[in-house]
Amino acid sequence: MKTIAVFTSGGDAPGMNACIRAVVRSAIHFGLDVYGIKRGYEGMIKGEFKKMSANSVSGIIQTGGTILRSARSDAFRTPEGRQKAYEQLKKKGIEGIVAIGGDGTFTGAQVFMQEYPDLAIVGCPGTIDNDLYGTDFTIGYDTAINTAMNAIDNIKDTANAHDRLFFVEVMGRDAGFIALSSGIASGAEAVMVPESKTSIDKLIQTLEENFQKKKNASIVVVAEGDDAGGAFQVAEAVKKRFSRYEIKVCILGHLQRGGRPTCMDRVRASRMGIAAVKALMEGQKGVMIGEWHRSIKYVPFEKAIKHNAELNPTLLEMVKILA
Repeated sequence: MKTIAVFTSGGDAPGMNACIRAVVRSAIHFGLDVYGIKRGYEGMIKGEFKKMSANSVSGIIQTGGTILRSARSDAFRTPEGRQKAYEQLKKKGIEGIVAIGGDGTFTGAQVFMQEYPDLAIVGCPGTIDNDLYGTDFTIGYDTAINTAMNAIDNIKDTANAHDRLFFVEVMGRDAGFIALSSGIASGAEAVMVPESKTSIDKLIQTLEENFQKKKNASIVVVAEGDDAGGAFQVAEAVKKRFSRYEIKVCILGHLQRGGRPTCMDRVRASRMGIAAVKALMEGQKGVMIGEWHRSIKYVPFEKAIKHNAELNPTLLEMVKILA
């Protein structure tokens, strides 16, 4: 293998730039030419390739977002779009690709390789949701939970000052990892996640018990994909039956995607980027780089995207005990 490429796709995650940097510099270290593909699969179709050098990735390890940009691509969902992408790769002589993204990115890569078996694609798990099977942590997750925790800490200050009940919504359409970790770390009274059915009755009971204990404020963390409908809907349901506090809602939204990646995310992303290049050189394809019990593992795309990571039930129990 002489030439590889790297791209980022799906939602951005802090640490993606650290991973790009690791791919580029390790490829150069091992004597490979390396291209950056801008705007994910869409840029692949349009031929947005840039030859990368060590200087191309200088000074980016501490930055959020992705220097290669990210974009949705309806065209890549079609056979014609994938054919154009393949032709563009062949023009540059690209034999191996490192895809940094989540389940949508890896699903696209899997279909692409089925149609063009000579392609070799290895993935690095870049998503703040931490919902991919086969890795303890994904790139961006540690930064996202720390960002959410810091925001909730700030909200708690104003909640205490005004005797308020805050419902704080964090990202997590299909998974509650961010909600659970940030909720435990910030001392939330309750955490509501997609993996566990929400009971408004139990929530009100918890809030009533806390009120009787003279708690002057409360925080409830809600994952956006919670079955009760998100923070606004939960707050509305509680407001009708519990009027002890003034109720407020705060949506953290894309605040969680940005910012400087933590030390752990920078190290993890760097390790995974180097491992991805080594995997391509070994002849691996169709696998995601996972970090499992501190060791690097190759996880087939099919397993990574079909077997979602599961929440630890012990952590759900911790919320109830500590509240």
